Amino acid sequence: MAAVIGLLVGLGLLMVMAYRGFSVIFFAPVFALLAAAFSGLSVMPAYTELFLPSMANYVKAFFPFFLLGAVFGKSMEYSGAAEAIAGAVVKKLGTKNAIPAIVLSCALLTYGGVSLFVVAFAVYPFAASLFRQADLPKRLLPGTIALGAFTFTMDALPGTPQIQNAIPMKFFNTDLYAAPVFGTLGAIMVLGFGLLYLTRMAQKAKALGEGYGVHETEAAPSTEQKKSLHPLLAALPLICVLAVTLVLQKLVFPHWNITEWASLPPYKMDPNSISGTMNNWALMIALTTGIVVALVLNPPRVKGKLAILINAGAAGSLLAVMNTASEVGFGHVIKALPGFASISQALMGIQRDGGPLLSEAVTVNILSGITGSASGGMSIALDSFGAEYLNWANQVGISPQLLHRVASMASGGMDTLPHNGAVITLLAITGLTHRQSYKDIFAITVIKTVTVFVLIGLCSVFNFV
Repeated sequence: MAAVIGLLVGLGLLMVMAYRGFSVIFFAPVFALLAAAFSGLSVMPAYTELFLPSMANYVKAFFPFFLLGAVFGKSMEYSGAAEAIAGAVVKKLGTKNAIPAIVLSCALLTYGGVSLFVVAFAVYPFAASLFRQADLPKRLLPGTIALGAFTFTMDALPGTPQIQNAIPMKFFNTDLYAAPVFGTLGAIMVLGFGLLYLTRMAQKAKALGEGYGVHETEAAPSTEQKKSLHPLLAALPLICVLAVTLVLQKLVFPHWNITEWASLPPYKMDPNSISGTMNNWALMIALTTGIVVALVLNPPRVKGKLAILINAGAAGSLLAVMNTASEVGFGHVIKALPGFASISQALMGIQRDGGPLLSEAVTVNILSGITGSASGGMSIALDSFGAEYLNWANQVGISPQLLHRVASMASGGMDTLPHNGAVITLLAITGLTHRQSYKDIFAITVIKTVTVFVLIGLCSVFNFV
């Protein structure tokens, strides 16, 4: 019992401190070790052998994407490309459609395979400019980006290449397009209700006379006459990122035979990891290409500011990656605690009467919330109970495709609690706080979570896949 209490206390304190604006880089290990101490584990080994290695592994795997994504976003901002795109959207759709325009922009990038974090970095300058022109409260911006990047295109739409849609494949022998009807209906519901919520919040703010506001962390728009870009030309860096990634991943790298040299010193790569590593190379090359294209689009705007934009992007990426890596370290310590195993087993037992889909949705949702990670919580749940869910589903005549889609969508529900790395990173990118913007992110989270359970109920009646 003490182990479970320690886990819940550590988790609760971390969420409180994150919401109050304290750095999770500092407090994630503090509360992870507090939970470890409650469980009777030695504190220092838990820090050096559990927390730090998992944190370092995350930085090793994802730091290039944070760094290049942040510099790419700054390149779009300083070159005037983001401003040009925002202006074109306002002119074409009108300021009343600023929120749908940003949501759809994020959705296209995410569904195209661009990392969620990279999307946030890349879209923010364009989105902030669009919100400023539309005079919408900036505090609604994180919720708007979250709806487009962290929800329906992350795990609901069939075929999305995001990791949350890829993890269930090995457990249920399915593919990225599993349960297309279930997933598509879920995507429509999340998008529709999410847009309805954000639009109503914007209307309420307008009625109260609230506009974009003045933000100390954001430079005021310059009144200096500068060379503007054509919107289609301004979109070229984004197109390059998608196109280069697609060409390299689908057409170039699959034909490279690198097994021989990769297994020799000094590389000594695992042959089984080469494919995934090459896909990472593709995104790195694509982002670098996007940066170069953005910088050469409008030399007068960038002249004399190259060091400023690179330094700003690099500094921002360090904060973002360390926030998320600290959360991963926290989750890894929590996962190793006896109390976590007790909670996992209890969840499985409590939900047995509701059928495999309901049990899976509840278990994945809660474990994702505890770890603050969609992929982490789902991986733990399916590692522990995936085979049992599959056998259970086969006994009651439920398709493995539904297990795949429910697990994927449930992972993106309560994972976005205040201590979630993506939430903290998004707020850092936008220069806002939990107090200012988390309410709207949480509303989107609730919509996403409820949608999964509503669809499970509908599926039990109409039996669709």
